[in-house]
Amino acid sequence: MGFLVGGCVRDLLLGLTPKDFDVATDALPEEVKKLFRNCRLVGRRFRLAHVFFGRETIEVATFRATTAPGEGDEPLPDTDPEDGEAPELELDDDTAARAFDASGRILRDNVYGTIDQDVWRRDFTANALYYNIADFSVWDYVGGVEDIAARRLRLIGDPETRYREDPVRMLRAARFEAKLGFAIDPDTARPIATLRELLSAVPPARLFDETLKLFLTGHGARSFEVLRRRGLLTQLLPTVDSWFVSHPGSLVEKLLIKGLANTDGRVMEDKPVTPTFLFALLLYGPIAAIIEATPPERWHELATILDACDQAVREAQVHIAIPKRFALGVREMFALQPRLEHPRGRRALRVLEHPRFRAGYDLLLLRAEFGLAPPEMASWWTRLQEVTPEEREKMADELAGGETRPAPAARRGGRRRRRRPRARATTSS
Repeated sequence: MGFLVGGCVRDLLLGLTPKDFDVATDALPEEVKKLFRNCRLVGRRFRLAHVFFGRETIEVATFRATTAPGEGDEPLPDTDPEDGEAPELELDDDTAARAFDASGRILRDNVYGTIDQDVWRRDFTANALYYNIADFSVWDYVGGVEDIAARRLRLIGDPETRYREDPVRMLRAARFEAKLGFAIDPDTARPIATLRELLSAVPPARLFDETLKLFLTGHGARSFEVLRRRGLLTQLLPTVDSWFVSHPGSLVEKLLIKGLANTDGRVMEDKPVTPTFLFALLLYGPIAAIIEATPPERWHELATILDACDQAVREAQVHIAIPKRFALGVREMFALQPRLEHPRGRRALRVLEHPRFRAGYDLLLLRAEFGLAPPEMASWWTRLQEVTPEEREKMADELAGGETRPAPAARRGGRRRRRRPRARATTSS
């Protein structure tokens, strides 16, 4: 017996198009693998079957029994969970099927059960609906249909216990509030303020994945607002939260919200988005603060900018595992800003070929919109991309002709020194 389950059923009831489909069944993972040659078994906290159809992956989970700490549960060291309820781990015969850590967080859950038991280990009522493809009926054990109709997000069971089992459920609550526009039930919302510090025990790699789901799936601007209101941003990115607390209503905050809204629009239009641009937006305030802590005459120096990027990323990585390729991308985006603000003749044409040009240009446009970069230069770069190669060379020559050229080195009595452009203020409120 197999059921469609979880978010796909919820989204169909809301009139939305599900992004994927999950199946729950009474068949064991090994039995599913025997049925489908295009199947792979994964799972740390519990085993899953992934069935592949072209580019699509159907996740098939065996019904689980209710989980609760009790006698015989084996405490284990922390694992590195993947998304949601099923981090990967290959189990052997000597590994306990169920384990919790000292705070009550589930480390592993491989106790199979029935559908009547399975429903009680799911997180929210709206995600605990089973669609029976045999007779097209929806099986609802916990009032999920009623909660969806009321646009209410409610945890199944005791909220404090459920958050202790998996603190990421607090982030999931915030994500569904932002994504679906649901109101979090008061009993479900109340423990967040006292338990949010449990997120510090969640592996940084998992928090990175959750951050991408919060900000890069079409509701990033709303997620930022919800995370701040629920006090969860300080657990994900404490330096970012601290900066905005100390700079309320700043231009940087407006820049971030507009940038997130632009990203949401790209997602809705099925255009690519990148974590590099996301973290450049999120870390803009901390990076600017580090730069402005140096003497003003050093603000425009490339070494100062790169050092600030590195420090801001290191501080963020205490909580979120930002992969190196995205951290390097942030450095390159910020390093491009002086070159975009002060292009130098035909050298500017080489900037167009830089692999991070588009991301750096998009950041320049945002900065110019809020007075943090020269708007005339943002317009110049926009025009440069629209014209023919011959016109580009003409524009570059005209730009060079308008520069104030220093006197020849011989006439100044020494070696000609390269002039460095001064950077504009970065964090005007």
